[in-house]
Amino acid sequence: MLMQIVLHTPKWVFAVFFVLLWLGARQLLANQVSLTRVTLMPVAMGGLSIYGVVSVFGDSFGALLGWAAAAAVMAALVLQRPLHAATRYDAAARQFEVAGSPVPLMLMMGIFLTKYVVGAALAMHPELRHQPTLAIVVPVLYGAFTGVFAARAARLWKLAIRTDAMAAAARAA
Repeated sequence: MLMQIVLHTPKWVFAVFFVLLWLGARQLLANQVSLTRVTLMPVAMGGLSIYGVVSVFGDSFGALLGWAAAAAVMAALVLQRPLHAATRYDAAARQFEVAGSPVPLMLMMGIFLTKYVVGAALAMHPELRHQPTLAIVVPVLYGAFTGVFAARAARLWKLAIRTDAMAAAARAA
């Protein structure tokens, strides 16, 4: 049955998988990341996440509320964690120096695999769409991924704002 699922998967899905795998794997190594990329990545992944909810449940208030609640809870938890000690922000270049981490890869694969598994399950058993468990678990899972992505970016934005403020204070002195 697994082979049938893979054989009936559109080719573009594999392209998306490999692009996400490549993007996530690049983040395993320490690198420099622009302020723009720090902002766009959670927006893009959050968009995929909310699309996953809406594509299954439409504009269901309960599903969207579950997504938002999970995103808020995970964001609040991640925001309490400090940045890696090696993280730096270069205000002149508007770039961060960040340590490598498996977290972005896991989040990207989590969103992708959730969408893939739910899509395959619903293709084989459309009646699952009306199961209360699925209506709770899927939006919460998507929301949790989004909350972690958003909070990781927010922590970097806070560093950038703090660094810019210190630079401005130093120039004023």
